[in-house]
Amino acid sequence: MVNQFGNGTKENPIVVKAETAGEVIISGNSVLNIFGEYVIVSGLWFKDGNSSYKSVVQFRKDSKTAANNCRLTNSTISYFAVQDGIVNHWVDIWGKNNRIDHNNFTGKESEGTTLVVWLKGDEHINNNHIIEYNIFGERPDLGKNGGETIRIGTSENSMKSSKTLVQKNVFSNCNGEIEIISNKSCNNIFRDNLFIGSQGTLTLRHGNNALVEGNVFLGNGISKTGGIRIINEGHIVRNNLLIGLEGDGFRGPIVVMNGVPNSPLNRYNQVKNVDIQNNTIINSGPISFGEGKDDERSLAPINVNFANNLIFNNTSSDNIVFVDDAAGITFKNNYIDGKQTSFNGFKNISINWKEISKILIPTLQNDDLLVTSKNDKSPVEDITNTSRVTFNAGAFNLDAQKLPKIFMIRAGTGWKPTILKPDTKSENIIVEPGEETLRKAIGKAVSGSKIILKRGEYIFEKSISINKSIIIIGDKEGTILKVKNDLEKPLNYFFRLEESSNLKISNVIFDGETSNTKYAIVSPDKSEAGVYNLFADNVIFKNFTNNDGGAIFKAYNGTRADTLSFKNSQFEKSFRGLNLSYDKDVMGFYNANIIILENSVFKDIEENAVNYIRKILSEDFEGGKLVVKNCVFSNVFNNEKGKILKVNGIHAVEISNTVFEKSFMQKSPVDLKGAFSFIKNSLIYENGFVKTSNGAIKENVLYKNPKWEDNNLFIPSSKSPLLKSNNEIDDIGILKKE
Repeated sequence: MVNQFGNGTKENPIVVKAETAGEVIISGNSVLNIFGEYVIVSGLWFKDGNSSYKSVVQFRKDSKTAANNCRLTNSTISYFAVQDGIVNHWVDIWGKNNRIDHNNFTGKESEGTTLVVWLKGDEHINNNHIIEYNIFGERPDLGKNGGETIRIGTSENSMKSSKTLVQKNVFSNCNGEIEIISNKSCNNIFRDNLFIGSQGTLTLRHGNNALVEGNVFLGNGISKTGGIRIINEGHIVRNNLLIGLEGDGFRGPIVVMNGVPNSPLNRYNQVKNVDIQNNTIINSGPISFGEGKDDERSLAPINVNFANNLIFNNTSSDNIVFVDDAAGITFKNNYIDGKQTSFNGFKNISINWKEISKILIPTLQNDDLLVTSKNDKSPVEDITNTSRVTFNAGAFNLDAQKLPKIFMIRAGTGWKPTILKPDTKSENIIVEPGEETLRKAIGKAVSGSKIILKRGEYIFEKSISINKSIIIIGDKEGTILKVKNDLEKPLNYFFRLEESSNLKISNVIFDGETSNTKYAIVSPDKSEAGVYNLFADNVIFKNFTNNDGGAIFKAYNGTRADTLSFKNSQFEKSFRGLNLSYDKDVMGFYNANIIILENSVFKDIEENAVNYIRKILSEDFEGGKLVVKNCVFSNVFNNEKGKILKVNGIHAVEISNTVFEKSFMQKSPVDLKGAFSFIKNSLIYENGFVKTSNGAIKENVLYKNPKWEDNNLFIPSSKSPLLKSNNEIDDIGILKKE
């Protein structure tokens, strides 16, 4: 622990700095406390540490001694880790009039916000802190709340005034959670910041009267990149430029949320008295009004002015989405150059553009944009800080000659840190049964780690996101994954596989009996196109009976697995098996390159075992493959129109050595189409008849009683036609595990 303290003056501050900036490296178990008056700390590098403290740098000594008029500058914190069980922040700001500038904060992977402004106690309100010219570098997805890059305030203190200024910072690949910046206090300013490829939003989560102006958001076509999300009252959002943002819903370019009646401080206050003007949105997801509407968030925004905004989109037809009633929002003189037709307050026009460094700027040949609606909150300058002599819609003056200053500002340290992620060795992690023990192990694991679960029950209180390559191995004598009883809100799923993740899991039981959990495993969130993989071996999935869209596995819209493999596994007593059908109306799209089902059982499934769909003119176009080998489907989707395997439009479906039985009401368990699909050496009993067309092959299909010796374990008797010795081709059904 290092204390930097003293009582300097504005004219004669106490300066503590490295002799050569960047060459004083602090690592290990370290913390720096800055407190007193007019103390400046400069040139330090907190590098690759492993801390037991809750802060790396904090602007106080203790709860009674804070910092005022102090400064952290020209310093770097990179990949400073924290020991198990500790939620830490890299910078905790207390006191008043402190400045954090020209620093680099890159690589926070642990739970906890990177930089926090605190308002607990009157001595910390109206603090006038300045956070400027910093680089906030890579922050990987934490998989849950608590991964913000900046948070100003807390829910409890959100109605207090902070007056913090956040300006001229660069946020690059800040993906910790949906809130890149979380505003939780009043009277803060977010001005002239640059967000690059960051998967979240500047979120006005709690508190009132924020000013958000002159910021640039560049999505670079990366999924989940968003803009500005608005909750609470009195905010002004103007002169912002948003380009190539791929997020929608809560992660849209501009999101105006619904509120909760009589909302407690930690929920959603109704949006009121908000002014949104002169923003330019280019080739981004839809702007959303009334977002989050549900039984709780039932209050639509009121007294909102949305005026003089400019939208260009040559990639999508959905630029505006109304999730709830928009009667409380006034739309005036907004312009859309895109496929969406005009409606009240929005005029569809063709804009004449020029480019400066590939940034689109409207030219003087845009008379329509001169028809505007001004009020006392309208900007007097454009996003380049040039006076608006002739007022027009959008963030730029017509024919602006320069770009926003944030493109030219030099943020970060005056020296150049070479920041490399420390080498992390994969390891075997032994986990004991209990509540949330598996989550902690996954959070600790690095890519390549093997997580070994002992026999017993592993209880989930929250869903777990997996954003790395890991192996989970249970005990063959019984490792059970369950959701905790009597949760206030049922979990939607056990595991979410994020983009680029790879999960290999074996010798476990997913049991949904004690909860109303919809899914065992789900894909990345909708429209996250990065491929992922799942390999399950000797896994039992049972009791996922939620019939409100539930399934054992679900793929969301616009997602793509490379491989989904289930071997030596069982799917029992559930509503649906694998559901990859939500893009059924999108031409040519499918949710997995290949699905493999081998030596596995689907038993007592109410609807499809597999629903794998591609909308296509002909199955002969390559795309999608289902391989089913040595499986048993028993009592699956037992009604007249039911399909055990629904494989519409899939290029190749290969079924061999498989049993379909006891769905006696079905007309056909599977309908195969196209020259690349076949069913061979399989048995159908009390399950209708297989259909083939357009060149699909049906070969050696038996319609006979399987003659089980054990019809629960699906062991054939000595006289069964499933045995190679009796059918003279090959064994059909489940093979003994080696």
